[in-house]
Amino acid sequence: MGLCDTSMTSGTRRHGGCRNVRGGWSFVSPNCHDRPLEFAVFLLTPAERYLMKRVFLKTVAVALAALAVGNAFAADITGAGATFPFPMYAKWAEAYKKETGVGLNYQSIGSSGGIRQIRAKTVAFGATDAPLPGAELEKDGMVQFPAIIGGTVPVVNLDGFKPGELRVTGPVLAEMYLGKITKWNDAKLAALNPGKTLPDQNITIVHRADGSGTTFNWTDYLSSVSKEWADTVGKGAAVKWPAQSSVGGKGNEGVAANVTRVKGALGYVEYAYVKKNNMTFLQLQNADGKYVSPDDATFAAAAASADWFSVPGMGISMVNAKGANSWPVSTASFILMYKDPADKAQSAEVLKFFDWAFKNGKQMAVELDYVPLPDSLTAEIRSKVWTQIKK
Repeated sequence: MGLCDTSMTSGTRRHGGCRNVRGGWSFVSPNCHDRPLEFAVFLLTPAERYLMKRVFLKTVAVALAALAVGNAFAADITGAGATFPFPMYAKWAEAYKKETGVGLNYQSIGSSGGIRQIRAKTVAFGATDAPLPGAELEKDGMVQFPAIIGGTVPVVNLDGFKPGELRVTGPVLAEMYLGKITKWNDAKLAALNPGKTLPDQNITIVHRADGSGTTFNWTDYLSSVSKEWADTVGKGAAVKWPAQSSVGGKGNEGVAANVTRVKGALGYVEYAYVKKNNMTFLQLQNADGKYVSPDDATFAAAAASADWFSVPGMGISMVNAKGANSWPVSTASFILMYKDPADKAQSAEVLKFFDWAFKNGKQMAVELDYVPLPDSLTAEIRSKVWTQIKK
């Protein structure tokens, strides 16, 4: 616009200072821009002014639509819940944002908090290591599916011992958590670790202070190996811890920090936190009587025989699973979503994220010693679970 040209060319019709050039209007004044450009509008015919108005309105409409699409694309996915899978979700989210431009705003607040948030409809998905039973899913109008598999690990703060150097059985571990075994050199621990000089040191139990799916699976395991624990404490996301010498920590991060800080401490955390903090773990005796160390191979062995669709919501327990190589406290972390979400666009973005993660995030999971879901299982999740969510 505003071209200054005093010559007449083919296909150009001059109106004083305004010329109509094929392909658009160019406004000029007779004295080359020494008069206001808007003066030229009055030189247009009514038909030309109508055409110009329509072009302008269409241009504005397209620009606004493009802006709306851009804003929707840039909106972060919202989720909240379990601390157990947080290292994995953070790694996936970083890679996903680089590839798609869509971020994940995930609050690592514990499984109970995630359930509360999704029920309050303040996030697009909740995450829990303590799966909701089928009746609650039906009542809430939600679906549930596993996203990743990992393991919960007993960790200690004892000087002079390497990770995996000391062993413990399930029943003895339960007695430690019951507060019946209070010293590290107790005869039962010494019998399991011949040739090791155990310290005459008090055991301080470190547990979760918040509602936790990790606690649910840990207490599920203790209930499976100790009738006394099952009868007096039981399993749950939050329990009354019986040991007199105990301290709570918020999240896996808090438990890891307290175990690192307190000499003689015994706690439980997800394996990624063990690796991240270079913690000393105990070998555990599994259901086949074999002592095993935690890693992606022993977690995968525990998950090998899982019958995911045997219960509503796929909420199976893998604790104390059969198999010579099975880690006895293996677990899945689950995603909760509404079947008829209020924000369907945000819900669709969640599914895109997990679809991408299932296809592209396997190696990232292995690097953190989680176990990615097999392709056969993710295919069933897409066809049997995600199809229940309204688009």
